Amino acid sequence: MSSGSFSFELPDWVSEAVAARPSDMSDVEERMRFVLGLASRHVASGTGGPFAAAVFDALSHELIAVGVNLVVPSSSPVAHAEVVAFSFAGQQRGNFDLGAGGPTELVTSTEPCAMCLGAVHWSGISRLVIAARDEDARASGFDEGNKPEGWEQAFAGNGIEVVRDVLRSHGADVLRTYAEGGGEIYNAGGTGLDA
Repeated sequence: MSSGSFSFELPDWVSEAVAARPSDMSDVEERMRFVLGLASRHVASGTGGPFAAAVFDALSHELIAVGVNLVVPSSSPVAHAEVVAFSFAGQQRGNFDLGAGGPTELVTSTEPCAMCLGAVHWSGISRLVIAARDEDARASGFDEGNKPEGWEQAFAGNGIEVVRDVLRSHGADVLRTYAEGGGEIYNAGGTGLDA
């Protein structure tokens, strides 16, 4: 058993991409274009999986934190883009409850997997914006886990608005490009789609 610390480290190009973001991201499609740009660049740079996410202030649309999938480079099965974005947002806000300083929004390139749905619930965000759907990720070979039926309604009951299919075709294209380009499909046990 090892002891010590663990932290996520974003690829070098991320700070450049964040600095070059549009000054006005009040439009939800503009926020999603930014997130999909991160996912596309992650694939093109070969720095990880085809997923990206960002946490925004839900009122001002100010960017709080970004995350990209770091499962392979960090050797961490939980280093999904949403978890990485939540981790950095918590540090930025100085609170594990991302809604404590006002309402927040997660914009993600693909519908969260089963693990990340749990993270969304516990994060404190008030809005979840999604591009590609679960079936788009599964079509590219990713195991998204077993999600509870009606999770969108459950989120709504807990005060989390879900907005789906924002630039979905672009999100699905990022997944397809990664898979067709030979990107590693990193499911547990090296399996393809779940049984």
